[in-house]
Amino acid sequence: MTELQPVVFLSHGAPPLADDRLWTSELSQWGTDLPRPKAILVISAHWDEKPITLGASEQRVPLTYDFWGFPQHYYTVRYDAPLAPELAARVEQLLGGQVHRDEQRGLDHGAYVPLKEMFPQADVPVLQMSMPGVDPRTLFAVGRKLAPLRQEGVLILGSGFTTHNLKWIDGQQGAEQTPRAESSEFDQWADEAMRRHDVDTLLDYAAKAPAANQAHSWPDHWAPLFITLGVADASGSLDNRTVIDGFWFGLSKRSWQFS
Repeated sequence: MTELQPVVFLSHGAPPLADDRLWTSELSQWGTDLPRPKAILVISAHWDEKPITLGASEQRVPLTYDFWGFPQHYYTVRYDAPLAPELAARVEQLLGGQVHRDEQRGLDHGAYVPLKEMFPQADVPVLQMSMPGVDPRTLFAVGRKLAPLRQEGVLILGSGFTTHNLKWIDGQQGAEQTPRAESSEFDQWADEAMRRHDVDTLLDYAAKAPAANQAHSWPDHWAPLFITLGVADASGSLDNRTVIDGFWFGLSKRSWQFS
């Protein structure tokens, strides 16, 4: 039998994550500890497109360098993971066929930045799927439909950021800057809600989380969590653990694994 794959929500960082020795070592160890998947389905904060759309699965295309103002070497990074056409067909089946394809869209940095650290050999097939908006309950329902993939050896990876407000970043202080109270408070609230398996509270975060509008001025980086919650809920267990915590440029990099 195929080993049941965990479900992951991780904070993915920006391209300079590759220069952070602590965070890259944490991601590398996490990848080593995970059971080897047959394929990886990534849902990134950086792809919000309705209807649900699947990225390149039939032909290799360049990565999507969806960021601006960084040194040139960040635009030459490669991650040539195998394509996943069988997974694309299975996702279409599970979601009822209401899925589009974009064979010209390569992995964006929400996908390849963490995968390059976790699976550096780029030898596991990867497929990226868009979010159909950022409504928590809609995404939760999508996740529930995708749950059977776990039993088929697919690692479902939601890639966002536990707090994400770029106005908080102080480049002069560097990655070790002290997080603002709003970032720390949201991080603590999220940790506690996840420990309680409190899905209703998490889905209603905009009303119930402290500093929700500051921690996420736009909800795209929190939204992938709801798909992973749906997958875990439909699988019958919301048991989870924090694998990575702490802050990077004042943003919470807390990341969870559902068992």
